Amino acid sequence: HVDTGKTKLLDKIRKSNVQEGEAGGITQQIGATYFPMDNLRKATDKLNSELNLEYKVPGLLVIDTPGHESFSNLRKRGSNLCDIAVLVIDIMHGLEQQTIESINLLRSKRTPFIVALNKIDRLYGWKAFPGSPFRESLAKQDNNVIHEFENRSKQVMTQLMEQSLNASLYYENDDYRRVVSLVPTSAHTGEGIPDLLLLLVQLTQQMMVERLMFSEELEATVIEVKKIEGIGTTIDIVLVNGIITDNDTIVVAGMNGPIVTPIRALLTPQPLKEMRVKGEYVHHKQLKAAMGVKIAATNLEEAIAGTQLFCLREGDDVEELKDTVMEDYEEVMGNVSVTGQGVCVQASTLGSLEALMEFLRESKIPVASVQLGPVHKKDVMRASIMLEHRKEYATILAFDVKITKDALDMAEEVGVKIFSAEIIYHLFDKFTAYLEEIKEQRKAEAASLAVFPSILRIIPENVFMKKNPLVFGVDVIEGILKIGTPIVVPDKMVPDPDDPNKEIMLELGKVVSIQKDHKELETVKAGNAVAVKIQGNQSQSYVQYGRHFDHNNTLYSKLSRESINGLKENFKDDLEKADWMTVIKLKAVFNIV
Repeated sequence: HVDTGKTKLLDKIRKSNVQEGEAGGITQQIGATYFPMDNLRKATDKLNSELNLEYKVPGLLVIDTPGHESFSNLRKRGSNLCDIAVLVIDIMHGLEQQTIESINLLRSKRTPFIVALNKIDRLYGWKAFPGSPFRESLAKQDNNVIHEFENRSKQVMTQLMEQSLNASLYYENDDYRRVVSLVPTSAHTGEGIPDLLLLLVQLTQQMMVERLMFSEELEATVIEVKKIEGIGTTIDIVLVNGIITDNDTIVVAGMNGPIVTPIRALLTPQPLKEMRVKGEYVHHKQLKAAMGVKIAATNLEEAIAGTQLFCLREGDDVEELKDTVMEDYEEVMGNVSVTGQGVCVQASTLGSLEALMEFLRESKIPVASVQLGPVHKKDVMRASIMLEHRKEYATILAFDVKITKDALDMAEEVGVKIFSAEIIYHLFDKFTAYLEEIKEQRKAEAASLAVFPSILRIIPENVFMKKNPLVFGVDVIEGILKIGTPIVVPDKMVPDPDDPNKEIMLELGKVVSIQKDHKELETVKAGNAVAVKIQGNQSQSYVQYGRHFDHNNTLYSKLSRESINGLKENFKDDLEKADWMTVIKLKAVFNIV
């Protein structure tokens, strides 16, 4: 769903260029654009001359959602608001993981949708006819191009069938309610865009007359909270139903409780501009749904995106509204586990903060604190507390926010890592790589301590050296044999060199080499026969094969309480269930509590 061309498609209809202004060309915030009917009429004239559709809708409000999977909650938010969705599929790639996610999301919300089969200009040999209806363009193509188009669109239909959706090309579709319509488009050349707009108008008029009837009751959702120079903190809302005027008092959810504040200004972008692109705004006295509206008011700094907005009208109970708006927030913040241990997260908007939190929760990375806005010195101080507990959590994940120079200098000084990126999933990649690095370091440090469990049987025909260093063939019966493992013979007791009155198990030394078919190995699992070289230290160098032990004795790796803890902490994933059973068996051999 990433890079299939959603924003590009919208840009083409708008003839603007949001796409280029995005980091990596990826939509990071939900943007809303209003298309007045006149513009739609112009765009679809050519096609409509045959259909003679009567335009009843006043226009379309299009909400652009981010494609990347970590934005699922931004997408959820977008699909909560919409009457009909356009799912963009790249004809060259077919369904991707996020496409399937989006389908399930639309299903769970029971949102009707049509598919824009984008990037038809990439078909080999495609001749472009900019802005023309799709079937006109297709008729002018060579046979091999038509053939490729048919094959690829059939592939997509098959993939949709796998998701148990019936689909067909929109002009062959007889049953709009049960069969998904595919509209072939190109965001580059604008081909197929008239078809897309006309179909949207047609479907919304036929299927949703009741839903689209205007009602007085206010229904609005906050999609972004943003500081705008010269205006202050504003909220972007999608007004789904009802009327809002510039002397209303609004109630929205805030970080530290509900916010009740009078509206200072109602702003909308120029028609066909997107809400998140900076530019001049138009002031209004009152606005009717459906619109993307920017509201300027005091105390909005802590307002939270993704929650509902209410207007305080006569006869409304303020306390009741306050409780209602906070319900959304409590649900969102259920994801912020403030356990005191974990990373610090900072983001520019609550939407992105939420997306980050969602990802970290899935990755089981705990979060100690969340902030909106730039990274300051105090944030570095807060993160540095973790240096004492878990070094890897002494990090700040900063998404799309500025980092002050003081903060950078201080982080350098105290050893706090700051990861910043403009694209959410680059941030994840950086942090995940850092976690891997620390895990490897820990493993290396713990390798000497952690002893892997293994039980070995000597192969009597393959004894090559009977004195230190011992070299012989063994069968690994259980567990994992690893270089550096200390080997003992539990059924042979010898005097303890440090205390002649005590007896200890016979220790042979450490495994310094493992070979199989003349190849050197680091580790070997149960069920293999290998040659091992065991090097004893000074007090173990007297041990001889045949004199102190032989092939009738089973060899074990020497475990201790510390080495078992080392395994649990750093190598949990490296051992399978059977290996842990061997650990339990060895605990009994060595009397480990």
